[in-house]
Parts: sequence; structure tokens; C-alpha cells
Amino acid sequence: MNTQKLAVAAALAAALSLTGCAAGAGTGTTPSHGMNHGSSTPMSSMMPDASADHNAADIMFAQMMIPHHAQAVEMSEIMLAKTGIPASIASLATRIKAAQAPEIEQMTDWLEDWNQPTGMMTGHAMHGGDMAGMVSAEDLDKLKASQGTEAAKLFLTQMIAHHEGAIAMAQTEVESGEFTKTIELANAVITSQQAEIEEMKELLAAV
Repeated sequence: MNTQKLAVAAALAAALSLTGCAAGAGTGTTPSHGMNHGSSTPMSSMMPDASADHNAADIMFAQMMIPHHAQAVEMSEIMLAKTGIPASIASLATRIKAAQAPEIEQMTDWLEDWNQPTGMMTGHAMHGGDMAGMVSAEDLDKLKASQGTEAAKLFLTQMIAHHEGAIAMAQTEVESGEFTKTIELANAVITSQQAEIEEMKELLAAV
């Protein structure tokens, strides 16, 4: 298992551990799908409904992928605002933005339907502190300041790593998730972003 997937698995394990601990607290029973949801404690409000068709892995996937996608959209917008960018790279940035922006809306809708926070990664974490493939604030500033060939190389290099992180997160969801639609989205992310990685490697070699 690579480093990115280990990081994603560790985050998921932590979420599952918190879920299990909260479920067993004060019940005197082993945590299960029969957990008591009558509690008004803050942690109980974070718990999936016992009758719902989703689990903690689905929640974690959506909460992590929203800021991950948001950064990909931001990076694409940075490139599209530049002049003198090769048409092939502008086309790629346009497609990334067009694909991932609606997925952010879809995942936000799911979290709202599940009565879950729509974001859990902020500040340091959103700028590469804890999430696989996220670009640091410093490197994002470098992308903003770059032009021409330098900008193209930076964008492709950063986005390849960004996509690899998304794929690792999606693979974890496929293995551990329960909600059919999030698993379908995760599989789509794996397929589409792996294809874009191959495309970007070819573009990078030609820059």
C-alpha cells in the first residue's frame, strides 16, 4: 500500500474509531447498527442514522473529497486565467473544472441529506497538511505567479499528484463504503482521473 493510500486509510480508521466509541458510550452494549440514536450529545449528531444506507466511510469520503475537488477547480481556474497557455492544457483545465464542480454539489447534497457537516478539512489540512495529493499554500502561490512553460509544468506536475491522491481516497471508499452512489462516484473518479494522469504525463513530456 502506498503512502497516499495509507494516509487515507488512517483518516478513515480514525473516523470509524470515533464512530464506534460514540456508539458504545453509555449503552453498555457492543457498538452495532442497533446503536441508540436518541442521545442529544454533539457526537450523536455526527452519527449515521441506523436505518440509512450509508456508513462512516461514505461520510468521510464526501467530506474529504469536497475540499480536494475544490482545490482542483481552483488550480484549473488559475490556469484558465493565464495567457499564452497551450490549448491542450487549457482544454484539460476546462474539463477538470467542468467535471469536478458538479461533483462537489452532489457530495454536498448527500452530506446535507445525512445531516452531516459539509466540510471537515480546513486551514492547514486544506492546503496539503493532511490530505493525499493536496497542494500546499506555498506551491499554490508558485502556480499563481508562474507564466508560460513554467506554469504549464507546475500545473501538470501538481495536478498529477493531486489526482493520485484522489484515486487513493476513491479506492478506500470502494473498499469500505456502503452508499451505492458514493461508490459509483468513487469508481468514476478512479477511471476518469487515471486517464487524465496518463494524458498529463504525455503533455508534461511534450512541454
